[in-house]
Order: sequence, then structure tokens, then C-alpha cells
Amino acid sequence: MSFQEVIFYLFSLALLLSASAVVVSRNTIHSALFLILTFFTTSAIWLLLEAEFLAITLILVYVGAVMVLFLFVIMMLDVNLARLKEGFIQYLPVGILVAVVMAAEMIMVVGSAKFGIQSYPLPVPKAADYSNTKELGSVLYTEYVLQFEIAAVILLVAIIAAIALTMRRRPNTKYQSPAKQVMVKKEDRLRVVKMDSE
Repeated sequence: MSFQEVIFYLFSLALLLSASAVVVSRNTIHSALFLILTFFTTSAIWLLLEAEFLAITLILVYVGAVMVLFLFVIMMLDVNLARLKEGFIQYLPVGILVAVVMAAEMIMVVGSAKFGIQSYPLPVPKAADYSNTKELGSVLYTEYVLQFEIAAVILLVAIIAAIALTMRRRPNTKYQSPAKQVMVKKEDRLRVVKMDSE
């Protein structure tokens, strides 16, 4: 077994453990942090496959932007964990059934001879002037431009929904109104008291 295969199996084990912790963790903040670890280990595996652009993009876009947005929404939503835990046991059999069916489907697709990954070949080395960023861009903006634009619209809708959820009014929270702050005059806030000097 080569050193690259050992590193691949270590990263794969870390990826499986962190992805499982995302689902199993009871705390939403911990789940989000485990998801960040999952993204990092996935980008490390992509680096092993010589997909440097995808690895860096995963870290910059998902860890740097999307996960910060997730953490922001999780912290601002006041999730009632007691209500979420009430129906956990009730829906557990259905969740296990769905997980088993999904695992069986993935094994049937990935494990079939049509998929062609039984021997796990190493990536073919490219020349020094090869740019996978250029190849990815040419495919993305020619063959898959419609799917790329649809994904951009979905992400925009998700951002707007997250902002709308965090901007809702809560009864016991103090808010500042910039319009009222601009209209304030000195006489409204300042009271001059005249006192004799001692």
C-alpha cells in the first residue's frame, strides 16, 4: 500500500466520522462545526485527486461563506430543542428505513460493474502547464451554464430566506431605528442643569 493510499484512507475515515457526527450530534452548533470538518477533509481528498481548484473553492465558498451563514442563522433563530426532541423516537423507524434504502441504492449504483471503479485507479498525471481551472470553466460555462444559473438562483433565494428569518420581530428584544436616530435633536436628549459654582 502506497503512502497516498494510506493518506486517502485516513482522510476517508475522518470524513465518515465527521459526517456521522453532523447527523448524530444533539447540539446544532456542534453539527455545524462537524460539517466544517467534513468540508475540510473532502477538500483534502480532492487535493489528492489533483482537483486543486475544487478543493480551494470548497473551503472558500462553503467554509468561508455558507457555513458562516449557517452558524449565523442557527444562532439567531432561537431553535426550541425541546420541541425538536419530542418527535425523535416517533420518526426514528421511518428515518432508519429511509437511510437503509438510500444506502442500498448507493451500493447498487457505486458497486455495479457499470460504474467502473473496482480497481480504484490513481489519477493520470498531467503536464506541468495543465490547468484544471481552465478545463472546469470551459465545461461549466458551455455545457452546464443553465444548471449553474439555476444553482445561483437557488442560493440567492436561500440567502434572502435566511435574512428574512433573522429579521423577524421578537417581543423582548430591543431594536434601533436609524430613521429615528437621524431625526433626534439636541433638545430631545440633552438637559442642561445650571448650578452655582462652589
